Amino acid sequence: MDDVADGEEKRSGRKIRTGRNLPLAITSGVALGALVLAAIYPFPAAFVAITSAAVLIGLRELNRAMAGQRMALALPPLMVGGVAMQACAYFGGPEWLVGATAVTAILALSWRLRDGAEGYLRDAAANLFTVCYLPFLLGTWLLLLAAPQDGQERLIAFIIVTISSDIGGYFAGILVGRHKMAPVISPNKTWEGFSGSVLACMLAGALTVALMLDGPYWAGAVLGVAVVLAATAGDLIESLTKRDLGVKDMGHFMPGHGGLMDRIDSLLVAGPVAWVVLSLLVPAG
Repeated sequence: MDDVADGEEKRSGRKIRTGRNLPLAITSGVALGALVLAAIYPFPAAFVAITSAAVLIGLRELNRAMAGQRMALALPPLMVGGVAMQACAYFGGPEWLVGATAVTAILALSWRLRDGAEGYLRDAAANLFTVCYLPFLLGTWLLLLAAPQDGQERLIAFIIVTISSDIGGYFAGILVGRHKMAPVISPNKTWEGFSGSVLACMLAGALTVALMLDGPYWAGAVLGVAVVLAATAGDLIESLTKRDLGVKDMGHFMPGHGGLMDRIDSLLVAGPVAWVVLSLLVPAG
């Protein structure tokens, strides 16, 4: 999600910028939540189409951004393989997702062979990054959804906890944010905002795991800590990626607010972390 604040607030006679546009973050989260609910009840397999569409849109954004740095993506195998990875994750589980990821990576590397040796390693790195960063991480959302008995609730709990990171971090940053967290990468992030994110995620995790998944409160708190660490890392990864590519936004999926990749950066990295934590601490079924 976007790490450039759109508004300014005053505290102690000085202006501060927040690291998150809260109305946009909430709007994005609500829109995603509504899309999830519409897709997974009563036919959860329909969500495969949602993540597949996200793969195609994200590939288009990444391809345009990387082209500015003379990096070439092997779009045909990435598009076909990326969509296949979504179906494999939901219908086949982790083993099929890993297998489809490996095959997609091999096909993308092989596709690039026809353009010769110049820039091959540069393009190969870009393709491998894309395979892992977009369709593979999105596939972990479907691993959550595919859990027997309570897959829908696991996916919803993951989204609620991740969005709580934005809300908690925003208000803590506004009220008490002073100490910069990563000034070189994202100058608007503060340690106080991060602490607010941790508290909000722990609370949201404890409540969602206990009320939606019948798990222990402490497991939900662990989920909250793990998700906020992953979500923060995802935000910083996206920020540094855009800086390296020399772009402000990855695309124009949401006019005036950037691309799809700008909106789901935290959710992408938090997905596999949530799946691992819930699989270990809150067994399905």
